Amino acid sequence: MAGFFSRLKAGLSRSNERLTALFTKRKLDNETLEELEDELIAADLGPAVAGRIIAQFRNTSFGQDVTSEEIKATLAKEIAQVLEPVAIPFTPDPTLKPHVVLVVGVNGTGKTTTIGKMAHHYRQEGKSVMMVAGDTFRAAAVEQLQIWGQRVGAPVIASKTGADAAGLVYDGLKRAAEEKADLLLIDTAGRLHNKSALMEELAKIIRVMKKFDETAPHSVLLVLDATTGQNALEQVRIFRELVNVTGLVVTKLDGSARGGIVVALAEQFKLPVHLVGVGEQAEDLRPFSAEEFAKGLVGS
Repeated sequence: MAGFFSRLKAGLSRSNERLTALFTKRKLDNETLEELEDELIAADLGPAVAGRIIAQFRNTSFGQDVTSEEIKATLAKEIAQVLEPVAIPFTPDPTLKPHVVLVVGVNGTGKTTTIGKMAHHYRQEGKSVMMVAGDTFRAAAVEQLQIWGQRVGAPVIASKTGADAAGLVYDGLKRAAEEKADLLLIDTAGRLHNKSALMEELAKIIRVMKKFDETAPHSVLLVLDATTGQNALEQVRIFRELVNVTGLVVTKLDGSARGGIVVALAEQFKLPVHLVGVGEQAEDLRPFSAEEFAKGLVGS
């Protein structure tokens, strides 16, 4: 775990470089607080969170000389308070056989890799996992999922490129139910440039799924790429119009100077942030920790 968080902190160091430049011993006057607020907004935390943090500094330390450690500690505490309510681990329901997870997101966010890593994690816990290669338009996505399946020992339900995704999902759900699998992870296409077609496809997948199990899908996880910054907020808005998003997975925090976007997401949408990713390895996807993230973001 220490290795994971050191990589998270190293990744987030790019997010806090500009903030760190302000963290010299200085008086917290209006000019300094305005500078700090501008940098917090530039770090993608969003104006609401930035404004609240600055108000806290005004109430407690205005006009005082403060050290960088004091500023970092206050920042980390305020950010952790925003993140704490959404730091909710993803826990499959053991009474469901299978617990059906629909994974959505635009192409390039790391959906397929996230599914593979989740499969690895739950196989390590001794759970039976099946995957459906529902992004039938991208041969590379199908192959990638099949490679993960071989690696972690989980069956992958796949078909030829361009096949009907809803029919494939139905077959996968039927097989997973017959085999009493613990978890069914379903990949989906993410062609956002044609929103109406994507909406129709996702609606059809859910409709067909409900013919077999009216309670499915039990979870809808939206995968977001941290490097896209403010675009992630728009993606949440769009996908919430399309499907009932139940939680978020944030990837690529190791290569992002936009880590603050997680704070803006938490503030704006209040959706659970289940998992964060900091690399390509199977172990590089972990439950989200508000305190560790907040400390990493401010470099404390």
